[in-house]
Parts: sequence; structure tokens; C-alpha cells
Amino acid sequence: MPPNPALQGLNVQNYRLPDGQSMDIELDVGQTLVIMGPSGCGKSMLLRTLADLDPHTATVNWRGMDQASLPAPQWRQQVAYLPAESVWWYDTVGEHFPPSAELLQLLQQLELPADCLDWSIHRISSGEKQRMAIARLLQRKPDLLLLDEPTANLDATRTQLVERVLLAFAAKHGSTLIWVTHDEAQAQRVAHRTLHFPATQAAGAAS
Repeated sequence: MPPNPALQGLNVQNYRLPDGQSMDIELDVGQTLVIMGPSGCGKSMLLRTLADLDPHTATVNWRGMDQASLPAPQWRQQVAYLPAESVWWYDTVGEHFPPSAELLQLLQQLELPADCLDWSIHRISSGEKQRMAIARLLQRKPDLLLLDEPTANLDATRTQLVERVLLAFAAKHGSTLIWVTHDEAQAQRVAHRTLHFPATQAAGAAS
């Protein structure tokens, strides 16, 4: 009997690190994998590969779906990428969100007032943008979340708030998280597994 796609997680074969060496990654559904390592070692590049944003030679499967066989928009309905620097196209915050009661709940959980949807995008702080970008991501209810330093612009209190929101979302929806961070304490709080990308060698050590 073939495996049930709903029970399959992430399988990555032949992911190429910046120095040309390759690595394979397997991750079960519902787990949080934290990726650590110095700048330039391929952490963000991995997330972009998994999101199908850049050309690559890796084989990527998620829940039985082959990335190469699907149009990128269809792939990204289930696999969502949060870049380190969020992008905003319109003048006001609310123009970036489909209206929904669930959105107001997300904003409240992230300690953002409901009237922030009326704010000019040019007046909000980097920390507010980061939390708004997380709300925008979670509103899509993705199965696999690719998080590139999602708390980098936040103080310690709001960092742990965002951690709780993301982990609660994953628990509620059965989502899988791949989380890039430089914060060892954060990794210990959120990770089921940790993957280290060393600066001097390409093969990461999974634990």
C-alpha cells in the first residue's frame, strides 16, 4: 500500500550549500526545525529553495507533493515564506489583508490594535511591520511555514509573545515550522530539532 500523503512530511534531497556540498533533510509533519549558523552559510537560501523562489537542483517533496511537478503558485498555497525583511506594496496596512474576523484575532494575539489596519505603512516601526507580516502569513493558514528570523526586530517580551503565537498556530493547525534564528535560547524554546550550518564546512549536524 502506498504511503498516505497526509502523513508524509518534508523530504529534501541534494540541497546544495554555498560551497557546493549537498545535504538531505527530512522533517515530520507538525515538527519545528530550527536552523542556525553564521551569515552567508545558506540558511535563507534554503528557505527560498523550499518556497520555490529561486532556481535550484534539489528535489523537494512536501506531504507527497513534488515541488518540480507543481506550478509555483499552487505550491505556495501550502508552503509560505516569511522573509527577514517584509515587503509592503500599498499605502495603508489594511490594503495588504483580506478582511476577516480571524484577522482581528491574529492582530490581538500579536498585540496590534484593530485600527492598525488604517495606519499608513510609512509610519509603522520595524517591530510592528514584523508582527504584521506574521499576521499576514498566518491568515493564509499554510501547512509549512518558512520563517527567516521572525523575531529579529523585537524586544525580549514581544519575541516570546511571537514564539507563543507561532507555536500555538502550529499546534492548532498541525503546521510544520522551519525557523532560522541566531538566538540559542530561542532555539531551545521552540525546536524539536536543530540543524547547524557551520561556516567552515557545508554539512550541517542535525540533532
